[in-house]
Parts: sequence; structure tokens; C-alpha cells
Amino acid sequence: MKKKQSAHLSFTGPGPYYSAIIVAMTVGAVYLSNLDFMQPFKIQALKIPFIVIGILLLIEGVTLWVSANFKSRLDKHIRNNQLVTTGVYAVVRNPIYTSITLACTGVLLFSTNALLLILPILYWAFLTVLLKYTEEKWLADLYKEEYLQYKKQVNRCIPWPSRRATK
Repeated sequence: MKKKQSAHLSFTGPGPYYSAIIVAMTVGAVYLSNLDFMQPFKIQALKIPFIVIGILLLIEGVTLWVSANFKSRLDKHIRNNQLVTTGVYAVVRNPIYTSITLACTGVLLFSTNALLLILPILYWAFLTVLLKYTEEKWLADLYKEEYLQYKKQVNRCIPWPSRRATK
């Protein structure tokens, strides 16, 4: 039996799964970083810069999340079945996932543990694979050429100025 495909954008997608997994990984990593066997990886000399950068990433993550959800009126676009390509969505295709990744990375930096710096790379790789095989396929099927053009112009997870042609 073939599963009926919805012609409407999902309100959640794989987001809750991604978020729960990387938040759990972050909490677990911070907990583990305080155990004795992780102490050699702590960089006390960089404690202040790590904490400052961590706070900035946490603030940026929260700001991006608020902008993606509320300033861009994501709920309205989903109800109207419209692809959002303006606001923060003009600089990153998945600002909500990016915001969670930034916030979790900020929290990791508070531990000043160099070994934990591998986790943001894992977060990015996990997010990339997850999106390629879920939302991106679904959005391409639903919005066709509009999404494919948007995909060529805007990065998946890393905020960057759009590659749209300027006139």
C-alpha cells in the first residue's frame, strides 16, 4: 500500500528529532567533560574566549530561531503552503536547525574542552544527511523549480549572503 503524500508543507518535519538528538548529545558531552578522564582535554588558558564565543553563539542561535519562527511568519507561510525565501531564509535555507546547532555549539564551548569541538562537525554532518534525504526531497517534489532555484542560491545550514543575481 502506497503512503498518501501530502500536498502541504509539514509544520515540524524532522526538526524535533534532530533537535532532541543534538541537545541530548550536547548535554551528555558537557556532563562527560567534567569527568576525570576528560580533564586533559580542557584548555583553561582559553576559558574566557571560549565562554565569550559560547555566549555569542547562544545569543545568535536564539536570535536566529526567533527570527525564523516569528519575524518570517513561518506559520502563516506553512498554512498558505508557500516556500519562505525572504528574511533569514534568504541567507540560510534551514535557519531553525542552524539556530539549534549554534546554541548547542555555544553550550559546548562553556566546558572549554577541546575534544568537544568535534561535535559541531558531527551536528553539521548529521543535519546535512538528514535534510538531503527528508525535507529537501519533499520540498523539491512539492515546489519543483522554485525550490531547486532557491536551493542553488542559498546555503543549507551555514548563513551566507544569497547567490541571487543582483540587478
